Amino acid sequence: MMFVGMMLVALNLRPALTSVGPVLKTIGDSLSLSSIGQGVLTTLPVLLLGLAAPIAPRAARKLGMERSVLVALILLGMALIARPYLGVSGLFLGTAVAGGCIGVMSVLLPGIVKRDFPESASLMTGIYTAALCTGAAVAAGSTEPLRIAFGNAWHPALAFWAIPALIAAAAWWLQLDGKHTPKTPHTPTTSLFKDKLAWQIAFYMGLQSSLAYTVFGWLPTILQDRGLEAVDAGLALSVSILVQVPTAIAVPWVASHMRDQRFMLVLVMLAILVGIGGSIYAPIEGIWLWVVVLGLGQGGSFSIALTLLAVRARDADTAARLSGMAQSVGYTMAALGPLFVGVLHETFNNWNLTGVFLGLIAVGAIVAGLGAGRQLYVLDH
Repeated sequence: MMFVGMMLVALNLRPALTSVGPVLKTIGDSLSLSSIGQGVLTTLPVLLLGLAAPIAPRAARKLGMERSVLVALILLGMALIARPYLGVSGLFLGTAVAGGCIGVMSVLLPGIVKRDFPESASLMTGIYTAALCTGAAVAAGSTEPLRIAFGNAWHPALAFWAIPALIAAAAWWLQLDGKHTPKTPHTPTTSLFKDKLAWQIAFYMGLQSSLAYTVFGWLPTILQDRGLEAVDAGLALSVSILVQVPTAIAVPWVASHMRDQRFMLVLVMLAILVGIGGSIYAPIEGIWLWVVVLGLGQGGSFSIALTLLAVRARDADTAARLSGMAQSVGYTMAALGPLFVGVLHETFNNWNLTGVFLGLIAVGAIVAGLGAGRQLYVLDH
């Protein structure tokens, strides 16, 4: 039941984000948002993923990890219901709250995996990452058709994604069955912020996430500007996310049978580079090839990033702390990606420099990954 609950939670860790991109142009026209305003909207949930991460260990100490996840799911569902109907400020506030809730759950899940599935942490991480990708892909591909089905109204199309969140909350509550992680007192420990390996993991998490959330937020708009219809652009993002599923499962499993994760880290990042370059610069007729290559790279990249949070720690408590530190630093840094893309487009009115900017991020991720992928443990001195 814990496994089933984790999968349902994972399905809800991205729809709040990926549902916005396909209707971003429509939202911008409806609310008179500039490219920078749209960039802020796509950046806000990523920023809150980072800012809310430190809340997770505090909540876990007071409520236990499972009950903290339950509270976050309920708040997520409420935010998704409310955000389309409260005007511009409500849209931004609801998106921020949704990002914060997802940030808390994202921090807690690696610790739960390390605690409940210690012998198969890499495989379990891959499986729940695949569920996460599935939820992201369904939201990306369905939101624009939902808008059309609701009479060209984007409000109910966005609010729709509260339904799976509330279903997951109900299922998670049922599986608790009175059993939950006991509250634990806070005990002083060595700070991970003094650990070089922890910083390398955090930088890799942040840089690969910056690429992912830029794709989530801006790829449909880029493809529409290159000539694709809105439905096809949303479908392209959906396909790119859906093909992440096999590599999300396979890459960490294969990497676990190698000496360390460095080779796979570089390989998946090179695939991302090729996919982004093709999506922006290659003839639009070949876009389906490029989004598939992009998705295969990003599925592996994200699942390895999550795997590092488990395999670079010697116990569940350290894994939870590393998850909080790496995601707090990483997602706060990652938020700059979508925002800067909006600024570049507003300034130059094209996407040419966007590809260069994203290429530099990918190179930085490779450098960080070469350090994070070594077979070492944080806090080992």
